[in-house]
Amino acid sequence: MTTASAPFRRDSVLVPLFLLLGLLAALPARAGLDIQHWVAATGARVYFIETRVLPIIDVQIDFPAGGKYAPAGKAGVAGLTQGLLDAGAAGLNEEQLAERLVDTGARLGGGADSDRANLTLRTLSAPAQREAALDLMRTVLLSPTFPADVIEREKQRTIAGLRDADTRPASIAARRFAAALYPGHPYGVMPTAESVAAISREDLVTFHRTRYVAGDAVVSIIGDLSRDEADAIVRRLTEGLPRSAPAAALPAITRPPKATVTVDHPATQSHIQIGLPAIARDHPDYFPLIVGNYILGGGGFVSRLMKEVREKRGFAYSVHSAFSPRQQEGPFEIGLQTRRDQAREAIRTAESVLGDFLRDGPTPAEVAAAKKYYVDSLALRLDSNAKLLGYLSTIGFYRLPLTYIEDFPARIRAVTAAQIRDAFARHVRPEHLVTVIVAGE
Repeated sequence: MTTASAPFRRDSVLVPLFLLLGLLAALPARAGLDIQHWVAATGARVYFIETRVLPIIDVQIDFPAGGKYAPAGKAGVAGLTQGLLDAGAAGLNEEQLAERLVDTGARLGGGADSDRANLTLRTLSAPAQREAALDLMRTVLLSPTFPADVIEREKQRTIAGLRDADTRPASIAARRFAAALYPGHPYGVMPTAESVAAISREDLVTFHRTRYVAGDAVVSIIGDLSRDEADAIVRRLTEGLPRSAPAAALPAITRPPKATVTVDHPATQSHIQIGLPAIARDHPDYFPLIVGNYILGGGGFVSRLMKEVREKRGFAYSVHSAFSPRQQEGPFEIGLQTRRDQAREAIRTAESVLGDFLRDGPTPAEVAAAKKYYVDSLALRLDSNAKLLGYLSTIGFYRLPLTYIEDFPARIRAVTAAQIRDAFARHVRPEHLVTVIVAGE
């Protein structure tokens, strides 16, 4: 399976042509989405959309089993656990599991990030194919065997990738940036060659048993089936999972003091990241922040940072800013690359643009353009069941309102310049900005 945190495994099979065509097929307008929500008998939270447009079912099951739950010294266990679910299960090896998946014509995948890990399935809704695919999903979810030889192979592959990444300035910057923003918090800990080498088979078994728990599961389903059929699928997938897990008490995030971290590297260009812990995914300031960020540095060539740093001064080919909300306060970041001899001036320019934005806020014309972009592009982000599944699982995992998608255009249109300025003032405080420079003068 593919993962978001590390290249542990591949997608199990290639999608048949007719499923690819289904992925690309335009679906009807998504206004008035009927998201049905309930708690299954197993304690799993369910989010379901019935749509009969295509004879396809998409299922995603999420668990609070991301990287932040790794035991001390075992960073990487979350991604490795998720990535090895289909390496062997219930007496079947990975080749036999892959062959069975090919026979069903389905696709099994998944990923892991800092907050969550998931398993996904796309299958035809015809009973024979659907039942075979769901049986396979249940098998790898409930009964992974974590074969020792496959664990060692994947550990060595991951370690080699991490050691290579440790020579690359972009990877070094990302690692140092996370550590500087989140000292003493799991968000600041990334896998290393040493932490992955320390992971044992027992670590994987324990992580699976304690984090892949029925009562913590969030199951998102979209497709050609009824609510009763969806509920039966949820019970089938989660009945065999453990029913309780130890409470995962994580420390609160404290914003660090303003600091600059410089890392020597022979690269010809400096890699620069500027930011701080900013916002949780369910915070009400989310909408003014994303609209404001489009103006500041998320809107490509129309953004202020691009105009000042690239177009006017030629310091960088590309410069961006972004909010990455998480369960706890995720980072705000400005990122760019520039010649070593102009790194400091490029940083001063970026800081000046940010300072002006914090002081004055955006203009009415900038706000109007940003809101138009988000409203007009929403349909493109919802034009397939696969894309919609991503939104549905986010709504479920982060406990967002069921009307989140329907409300999105109105919430965006309601954003004002004053709200943007106030939200940035609350979440982007200059006295907490950390700057990381890899390969600086």
